[in-house]
Amino acid sequence: MVKIKSSSIERKLIMSISGLFLIIFLTLHLFINLTSLISREAYEVACRFMDENIFIQIMVPVLALGFVIHILMGIILTIQNRKARPIGYTVKSKTQISWASKNMLALGLIVLGLLVLHLSHFWAKMQLQHFLGNEGENPYDLVKTLFSNGWYVAMYIIWIVALCYHITHGFWSMFQSMGVTNRKWIPRLKKIAVIYSHTIMVGYILIPVYFYLGFGDK
Repeated sequence: MVKIKSSSIERKLIMSISGLFLIIFLTLHLFINLTSLISREAYEVACRFMDENIFIQIMVPVLALGFVIHILMGIILTIQNRKARPIGYTVKSKTQISWASKNMLALGLIVLGLLVLHLSHFWAKMQLQHFLGNEGENPYDLVKTLFSNGWYVAMYIIWIVALCYHITHGFWSMFQSMGVTNRKWIPRLKKIAVIYSHTIMVGYILIPVYFYLGFGDK
């Protein structure tokens, strides 16, 4: 039992660390993407920096691996928890459990599926092409083209909303898994999680809506 408990704690810690990497990546990526609202030139300079900076080139596969580990650990922990509690409690817990915390796996799988779709359009046509020695598509023109498609914009927004709710629980849970169990700090972290996740959501959704409404550089 001690060994099983220790193994579970280790998996949660791995999930927390990989989740922290993802939060850092999402924040930096949002700042880069928001330059597309400033001008074509600003966005192209930002994308060039992402393509040419050696640190970024090293971190991208590291973050990708972190994401894979995060999803795998999530699936393992969900299966582990269901095996430990195959039958629901007959007495309802008085502790309020958020909708996001009860659906973390489903939200994670939605995020994963739509992330693959997103990477097949953006990363595969720009960064991957540069890595292969080919000329990638113009980043600004690619953004304009994809975000002029209503279906793609809708799917992108669903992805970002799912990501937001996943982070709402995952943000503060990450710190809890790292040992932050203070009764004063957990409520604070929950509020910070809501503020951060919704800020990220608004920032990311603003970009496709901006281009879909035709405000991009002509």
